Amino acid sequence: MHTIERPAWEPSAPRPPTAGWFHGFGPGADTGRHAAPLRLVCLPYAGGTPSVYRNWAADLGDGVRVVPVLLPGRGPRAREAPYTAMAPLAADLADALAEHELAHDYALFGHSMGALLAYEVAHELRDRGLPEPAHLFVSGSKAPHLYGDRADHTLSDADLRQRVRDLGGLGADDTIGSSYLERRLPVLRADLTVCETYRWAPRTPLNCPMTAFSATRDPLAPAHRMEAWRVHTRGSLLRHHLEGDHFFLNGPSRPRLLRHIRAELARHLDESGVPGTAARDPLPPAKR
Repeated sequence: MHTIERPAWEPSAPRPPTAGWFHGFGPGADTGRHAAPLRLVCLPYAGGTPSVYRNWAADLGDGVRVVPVLLPGRGPRAREAPYTAMAPLAADLADALAEHELAHDYALFGHSMGALLAYEVAHELRDRGLPEPAHLFVSGSKAPHLYGDRADHTLSDADLRQRVRDLGGLGADDTIGSSYLERRLPVLRADLTVCETYRWAPRTPLNCPMTAFSATRDPLAPAHRMEAWRVHTRGSLLRHHLEGDHFFLNGPSRPRLLRHIRAELARHLDESGVPGTAARDPLPPAKR
């Protein structure tokens, strides 16, 4: 059986606190008679913050509680060192989800780095005997077994700024975007290290259905690399190709993206909605 090797924590190093992962969302905050039937846990792209998911709840409708994830190194967690490896990050986020009673009746959405992290967290929770997500939404990220072909985290600051600019990450106002990016460079570099040092290890595909979103002008995750997610689920894989660059979830395609997400979540909230299954390709061979 193949497993992912996990870097050991130093015995004297304290475990990261679970309280900060969901800012303003304490343990047990969504239980009891006020609990939402389904929670959508949203994971950010490299260097991103929960603000990208602001106002999503209004578009997704009743019955869905949007739970954005706050990673270390940003916002109220600015004094915490960001992670630089996937295994401890996925394990600690799984701890937080379990402690906050969010590891049931939930779906996961992740964009770019967030999609890869969502995939690993889903496996981490399943390995612990906890439920898989009802649905896994992956956006702007090639399939996990395709990682290992980039080293943007080693670029100089100037080249890294240009790479973000080329991908559309500075928005319409380049001056404001550049100022914001300057403050985020250390976190961005750490997050890119998480992604670019990641190596996929073979394991049983997830059972949950997936939806994969790609964009017309995204060089990092073109349609065929999003299609490759199909081998990672025994359920269905729906694909949607939207207009935009790598950061299309912040652009004009945002309403369409949210309509697709809302439609899929509605199927899970409706007891009569049963996702179909799709033909599956064999898993790619393990990398040596």
